[in-house]
Amino acid sequence: MQVSVETTSNIERRMTIGVPAQEIDQAVQKRLQETARTVRLNGFRPGKVPMSVVKRRFGDSIRQEVVGEAMRDNYIKALQEQDINPAGWPKLEPKTMEEGKDLEFVATFEVLPEIELGDLSKINVEKPVSEVADKDIDNMIDNLRRQQATMKEVKRKSKNKDIVTIDFKGSIDGEEFEGGSAEGHRLTLGSGQMIPGFEKGIVGGKAGEELEIDVTFPEDYHNEDLAGKDAKFAITIHKVEEPQLPELDQEFFKRFGIEAEDEAAFREEVKKNMERELKQAVSNKVKNDVVDGLLETTELEVPAALVDQEIDRLRQDAVQRFGGQVDFQQLPKEIFEEQAKRRVKTGLLFQEVVKKNDLKADEAKVEEKIQEIASTYEQPDEVVAHFNSNPDQKAQVESSVLEDAVVEFVLGAAKVKEKKMKYEEAVQAGQPQR
Repeated sequence: MQVSVETTSNIERRMTIGVPAQEIDQAVQKRLQETARTVRLNGFRPGKVPMSVVKRRFGDSIRQEVVGEAMRDNYIKALQEQDINPAGWPKLEPKTMEEGKDLEFVATFEVLPEIELGDLSKINVEKPVSEVADKDIDNMIDNLRRQQATMKEVKRKSKNKDIVTIDFKGSIDGEEFEGGSAEGHRLTLGSGQMIPGFEKGIVGGKAGEELEIDVTFPEDYHNEDLAGKDAKFAITIHKVEEPQLPELDQEFFKRFGIEAEDEAAFREEVKKNMERELKQAVSNKVKNDVVDGLLETTELEVPAALVDQEIDRLRQDAVQRFGGQVDFQQLPKEIFEEQAKRRVKTGLLFQEVVKKNDLKADEAKVEEKIQEIASTYEQPDEVVAHFNSNPDQKAQVESSVLEDAVVEFVLGAAKVKEKKMKYEEAVQAGQPQR
């Protein structure tokens, strides 16, 4: 086997491989003989079909099969000989494959890029500093109660947190605009679902009333044709409903999987959950800043094969989230391309930090993370045992701990600025990036 490798770009290689004709022709002859023993053709007894007939009928297809297998096998051998680590499956193109001639083919493929990490001291990280206050717990419990509320129709004037059923019709300079009208729309007042001024204009209205309100679309409104423009909305209120909040009793606590004797114990469990959420949000925010910093300070070309693989994973995840009713390949690749590139780049950069600094997943931290996950379940001991007896599950935790180690390493060199935030602000700041 003869091999030559050409560098066609930073991450693309073109490898030309030659295989002796004898090796291919012998494999073809052997396959023809096997076919002659088993093939059934009209006019011939089984096993008695002349080789000339077999070769005429099946020779071309058998040679193509043999050449395809030879290209695959010799490509893998060539990678091992040349100590090359490809980033995906190659494009294989035969240049010669005639009988009696050496097989020559070209494998074009991508390799993982050589990475030179940028200056980590130029990375800026904003770390939220927050805590769960009593008011935050009150708001959370109020939200939980409203999730379980029943609705009661009332005849009084509407107020914030009521649900109103309305018809509305919007116009600009006397002309109705697309998407500006609806009938039987249910709206929670004070929820911020509508543009500024819309819900406020309905507060105080009663069922049966007709209102006309003036509002201005925000300058950054998603529809550029409406952004910044003044509009009038004619509104008819059909119904005003008041939420009937459930009592804070044991039956209510159990709806959220919490066994609590009284409101104080329930509040304590809610606080623990909120503190876990806050801790995760802070971690996410810091990690997002670290990733942004690595991407900004390090130039990196990513193999298209890895991006395509990640796009397929994202498409499959999307299909599963929406009930799996369509083939993931029907989803446009372009929707996921930027997210896939970011994920691939992040993975390569994290691997480089691990390799350059010989980072490891600390076993004690792996166990700590497993215990933390298990604490959210009713039978934590069973969850811990499951992780410890399932190598794949434990490997995922080890991978997460190793990512944390990368973040901590980068933070040691980066500029970290703490910023005080309210609970909700910190949680929002820690929303994972797509």
